[in-house]
Parts: sequence; structure tokens; C-alpha cells
Amino acid sequence: MQTTPSVRLGLKENRTQFALLVLVNAFVGGMVGMERTIFPQFAASQFHVASQTAMLSFITAFGISKAVTNYFTGRLANRFGRRNLLLAGWVLALPVPFLLMSAQMWVWVVVANVLLGMSQGLAWSSTVVMKIDLVGEKDRGLAMGLNEFAGYLAVGIVAYLTGYVADNYGITPYPFYIGIGISVTGLLFTLLWVKDTRAFVRHEATQSTAANLSHVFWETTWRNRNLSAITQAGLVNNLNDGMIWGLLPALLLQWHYPDQSIGVVTAVYPTVWGLGQLFTGKMSDVYSKKAMLFWGMLLQGLAILFLPYSQPFYWLIALASFLGAGTALVYPTFLAAIAQATHPQQRAESIGTFRLWRDLGYAFGAVISGITADFFGIEAAILLIGAVTVLSALVVQFRMQE
Repeated sequence: MQTTPSVRLGLKENRTQFALLVLVNAFVGGMVGMERTIFPQFAASQFHVASQTAMLSFITAFGISKAVTNYFTGRLANRFGRRNLLLAGWVLALPVPFLLMSAQMWVWVVVANVLLGMSQGLAWSSTVVMKIDLVGEKDRGLAMGLNEFAGYLAVGIVAYLTGYVADNYGITPYPFYIGIGISVTGLLFTLLWVKDTRAFVRHEATQSTAANLSHVFWETTWRNRNLSAITQAGLVNNLNDGMIWGLLPALLLQWHYPDQSIGVVTAVYPTVWGLGQLFTGKMSDVYSKKAMLFWGMLLQGLAILFLPYSQPFYWLIALASFLGAGTALVYPTFLAAIAQATHPQQRAESIGTFRLWRDLGYAFGAVISGITADFFGIEAAILLIGAVTVLSALVVQFRMQE
């Protein structure tokens, strides 16, 4: 069904613009991958930051700024347009690698990650919402799978590349040149070719049978059983991702792994996560979203619980693969389930609320795991986060309805 020749819902009908947004989101993900391998050594060698809590302050700053920006991106998407918010995200990304290269004090690293978090909140949220706008209900899970595949595959590839560059050419400045190239290219692609999708939202709203939420923020956060179960799982997912981001490289350094091997292990997890979503996105259109969320969170939790007992390299590769597979099961399913349960006109705000709580998980994960690691050791912090992740799977099982 269509109202004008220019507004037709569907993946096939909008394949050119959709493919462009997938590519743009790969650039968005690459900006995060720039930091994932090298930061523990960067903190220690450049700034002599030894405390895990202090070192993870950059993830805390990133998580809080991204989370808050996610929420306002959702609130403002209908007013200012998705494309304009995406452009603003790229503008904020431009100074990040330059700040990291030239930082003389740790506070400038934290400032850079505030900007990176704001950039990610604007850019990633915008591409998510724009793809959902384009495809309609039938292919929503597939669309989210492709979106997250591109973003997190890029995280993994760039994480490996920065580890390789750091191992061969030094921890700074060369790894950050990758970030300069990514941010400039992403901005140019958006400026030249990306189109706004608000007309698609207005079109879908005339066909939707979803009820309006009485208060989008509170329904998504707590009152609605399904939305709140999805939201808490999203928070815990990024809580454990924040811990992995900060403490897995630190654990491998403690075990005397070289930079390149650390780069391989830290890249496997987001790479499997990214590739897996090519399949799990479409699965969420066909199979039970509740079952996928439960088993995905459970697999993550079990993989994390085994990490401290898996020092051999190939055991670590296997566990990183299981962790990536578990995350692949839940990540596109989160967004498809939220979109299914909300009216098109409220969808951006509900997704923004979900992404607010989900990305606050980065901050909670960094603070909780950093403090635990400082007092009880890195292994104890990893075990705590693994147990929390298993508990989150049980919340999905008993609170969420089919």
C-alpha cells in the first residue's frame, strides 16, 4: 500500500537508501572500535593510570553521554529530522581522534569520550530509527540485524586494526589516524547521500494498530511488562559489554599477552556479534522474541563466568565467540521487540528511552567492575558481572510475555 510514489515501506522498495544507512552505521561502529583494544595500555603508558576505576572512567563518561543523548535523539527525531541528528553526530565525532592524540592529561581523554558518546547517541540512534522507518513491520528484525551487523562487525575489524597498528608502530598517534578517516568519510556520505525518513513514519502511522502509550518513558522503563523486561536486559547487556571493553584487555595484559593477541581476542567477540546478526535479525521476525532474549542473555552470562578460568588462547577465542553469539541473539531482537510494541509516532521516543537505559549499562558496568576489580581483583569483577547477566535472563523468562 502506498500514498505517494516516493513513500513505500519495505526493504526491497528502499534498498538503495537502506544499504547506504548500513554503510554509514559501519563507520559509526568503527569509531568505537578505535578504542576497544588499546585503551588499557594507552592509559598506563601515556598517563600512568593504574587504578581500574580511574582507567574505566572513560567508559563511564562515554556511557552516560551516549545514554542521555540517545534519549533526546528519540525525543527530538520527529521535530528536527533523523538526517539532521545524524549529521550532528558526525560533527561531534570529528575532534575525538585529535583530542586522543594530543591529550596531555587524562581528563582530555574523558572529554573525548563524552564527545564520542554524544556522537554515538545521535548517529547510531538515527540510523536505527531510519531503517525501522523504511522497512515497515515485516522485515523489522532483519533490518535491525543488518544494522547491528554492520556496526559491530566494524567495531571488531577496527579493534583488530588498531591493535595491529599499536603493536607495530606504537600506541599513539597512528591508531587514531583510523578514527580521522572514519569520521570524515561518515560525515561526507551522510551530507551527500542520506535522506530523511519522517514521511515514512507519517505513512505507517495511518496503517498501525498499535495502541498509544500513556507515558512513553515510564511504560518503557517499568510499567509495561514486555517493554521493561526488554529494557533491563538491554541495560545488563551493555553493563557486561562495558566490563568486557575495559577489563578483558586488562586481564590479558595481566596474563602477559602481546598487543596483537589481545587485539585478536577482543575483536572476535564483536565480530561474531556482528556476523551473527545477519541471521538472528531475521530469526526475530520468525521465532519467539522472548526465547531469543532469554537464551542470548543466558549464553552471555555463562561465557563471562568461564572467562577467569580460561587462560589458554584458544579457550579465550571460544568464549569470546560464545559471548558474541549470545549478544547477537539479543541485540536486533531488543529493537525489533520495542518497535513492535509501540505506535510509529511514539517509536523513536520509546527506542530512545530503551537506548538511554541500555547505554547507561556502560557506565554501571564500568563503575561496578572497576571498583570490584580494585578491591577484589579483575577475576572477581568478571564473575560478578557474569552472575548479574544470568539473573537478567531469568527476569526476561518470568516477567516478559510472549
